[in-house]
Amino acid sequence: MANPKKAVSENVPGEYFVDSTCIDCDACRQIAPATFGSAEASSFVKAQPVTPAQRTLALHALLSCPTGSIGTRGADQPKQVYGDFPLPVEESVYYCGFNSQRSYGGNSYFVQRPEGNWLIDSPRFSRPLVSRLESLGGIRSIFLTHRDDVADAAAYARHFRAQRVIHRDELASQPDAEVVLDGDGPWELADGIQAIATPGHTRGHCVLLVDDRYLFTGDHLAWDRETGHLEAFRDYCWHSWPRQIESLDRLTRYSFDWVLPGHGQRVHLPADRMRDELRRLVAGASLSS
Repeated sequence: MANPKKAVSENVPGEYFVDSTCIDCDACRQIAPATFGSAEASSFVKAQPVTPAQRTLALHALLSCPTGSIGTRGADQPKQVYGDFPLPVEESVYYCGFNSQRSYGGNSYFVQRPEGNWLIDSPRFSRPLVSRLESLGGIRSIFLTHRDDVADAAAYARHFRAQRVIHRDELASQPDAEVVLDGDGPWELADGIQAIATPGHTRGHCVLLVDDRYLFTGDHLAWDRETGHLEAFRDYCWHSWPRQIESLDRLTRYSFDWVLPGHGQRVHLPADRMRDELRRLVAGASLSS
């Protein structure tokens, strides 16, 4: 639990606060941008939530914080919003919340499908979330974009008897994974579900494209709230930046209107504009490489 004695100095006075255990993962700023802002090395409360909607979003951020660094001195209690998770994104796509410190606060997602539901990357193994996922039909498959964001995937696989899908070059993070992708792909995993190799951030990084609409991008691609454009994280490229640029260019061949990242802001744009944004990113990254 967050410790008010360790609250960061940037917090505005009031019920909600962020303490010094924050790892600056950005999750709270994605969920409740009106309440949380970015300090030099952490998040902080920039404006106390006032309306019921703002207070609900602040509680969503509190539950999703991977380090338990958000607290409240008021009457608001996390149990009030347990049943909200996973949070709807659009149609059958949900954001799981309950981000894990083992994934440095990475986002994970849940997708309902008639033939069996999917988990994309892994949240913390949390009983309230597990119960809700059970009520939504459970999990049949777990797609892991890369080694950094596996978190509690093994626990979810055991509980739901689900199969984990991961590229062989990332297999050290889940050595007993049930489905191993080899080579350069792409791979048709189910009707309307395709895995695409996107090496760069790590050697075996992959993304998942669902129904030619939803692209789950792991640590490969995200939206920059400040610039209003797609971005890739050169400073956090652990394998090869030139290969990551090639992988970004590869995605221009596909159609999608959602980018749903593990780290960074998600975005919904018309498919044509999304492709233009991606081409712009590739051109800029190529010039700076």
